[in-house]
Amino acid sequence: MDFDQPLPRELKAVDSASLFRLEKRACGLGLSQRLDPAWVRANAAPNGTHYLWPALWHSLSHRPDVPRQLRCELLITLRAGDRVRSLLDVLPDDFSLLSKVTSREEGMQVSPLFDSAPPVREWLLREGEGSDRL
Repeated sequence: MDFDQPLPRELKAVDSASLFRLEKRACGLGLSQRLDPAWVRANAAPNGTHYLWPALWHSLSHRPDVPRQLRCELLITLRAGDRVRSLLDVLPDDFSLLSKVTSREEGMQVSPLFDSAPPVREWLLREGEGSDRL
């Protein structure tokens, strides 16, 4: 892959099954930014829509066998309706297959949620679960 490739500027909408697959793949590859797939399965709203926004290109220089990834900001809709944010490393081919948000209105509604949603660890602490649950 061309290392001068620009960062995709597409907001992606992801269903819960796709989010779980992405987290499981990141875990299996040992990517740096991911959540425990079991936690995602237990806490993500089953019929929720979650969002990915590419933040930067990332690579594991100590593991040249692992392809370069997109480090994405992740907005997760939880079962109770809360939203939390995290980071998720996604392979470019996997990212390109996801549905992009085509409505400007939806994009404008989601954008402030990335800023206002607490990080997963903060949400866990507030809920009294502790960040060791990840």
